Amino acid sequence: MTEPHKRYDLARLIFGILFIVILILACFWVVQPFILGFTWAGMVVIATWPLLLKVQTMTWGKRMPAVIIMTLLLILVFVLPFGLVINSIVDNSGQLVDWVSKPDNWHIPKLVWLEDIPMVGERLYKGWQSLTADSGKALVASVQPYAGATTTWFVSQVAHVGRFMLHGTLMVVFSAILYYKGEAVAKGIRHFALRLAASRGESAVILGAQAIRAVALGVVVTALVQALLGGIGLAVAGISYATLLTVLMFICCLAQIGPSLILFPSVIWLYWTGDNTWATVLLVWSCIVVSLDNVLRPALIRMGADLPLLLILSGVIGGLLAFGMIGLFIGPVVLAVSYRLISAWMDEVPEPTEQLPDLPPSINKE
Repeated sequence: MTEPHKRYDLARLIFGILFIVILILACFWVVQPFILGFTWAGMVVIATWPLLLKVQTMTWGKRMPAVIIMTLLLILVFVLPFGLVINSIVDNSGQLVDWVSKPDNWHIPKLVWLEDIPMVGERLYKGWQSLTADSGKALVASVQPYAGATTTWFVSQVAHVGRFMLHGTLMVVFSAILYYKGEAVAKGIRHFALRLAASRGESAVILGAQAIRAVALGVVVTALVQALLGGIGLAVAGISYATLLTVLMFICCLAQIGPSLILFPSVIWLYWTGDNTWATVLLVWSCIVVSLDNVLRPALIRMGADLPLLLILSGVIGGLLAFGMIGLFIGPVVLAVSYRLISAWMDEVPEPTEQLPDLPPSINKE
């Protein structure tokens, strides 16, 4: 005896889905001001969770003192330095824009040392003299408007101090909560992933955490080391605004541009001003700092997760371009989870044999 087909109430199904979609959009609208701060907090907590456990063992196994210590470290490492630098830029923005915008502040050096370069020195010196004829007024006039506009743009971008401090405060507050309730939050996320996609969902969540930790170790730590070493070189060589340039160098390293965008123009500036000794020292130091990521970054990424280096770097650059600074972590997580899911799906069937199967004979049509 055949069972009758179950009839569905199409209108009820449509209205049910519509209600769920509206509810999701309403929840997103309510929590929208906190999404960025909570996302940053989640990335920071996942990356520094092993450090929290070590601190907890040092505080006799108690969680609250460890949470307080980690929160203070976040304030000292993330919020306070950037806040001081941004405040310094805003306070001195008027003087900086006025200095760049006035042509009298621009002077073209003679670069007599070019003549000492073997074989091509005399030609380079004559070319520079012809380029800077009439005290270089034409060269300065062509460069100065772009420099003034660029400086004004950077100052206007940094002027959003209130928004930065708001997200920084939310990041610290949410990080403290996640540090204290980390196990419960992780268990809830894993439970949702199990309900959504069984064991593969849980594996995807764990892989996402490993990818975040790999980015934190490989990209962020490498950028921090390069920026600190580069900043020390700038300060020792006597470059002005070394602290500000160190922060800009750190941002460039995060964006995978590298510290060369800050270090090599500083070397050129020292040669420009005639300080050839320190310029040479800074040049050698800059070459060491620039090449450091080729050794340090792959080793640190391997410590965080066993993922292809090209996959992580592609996710970092693509995520940064697509989502901004938070995409630094979102991009590698998306690519890493997708890569592992596709690999698991492909591994469900055996690999093809090394030899191609014999092709059927061709059919000749007469």
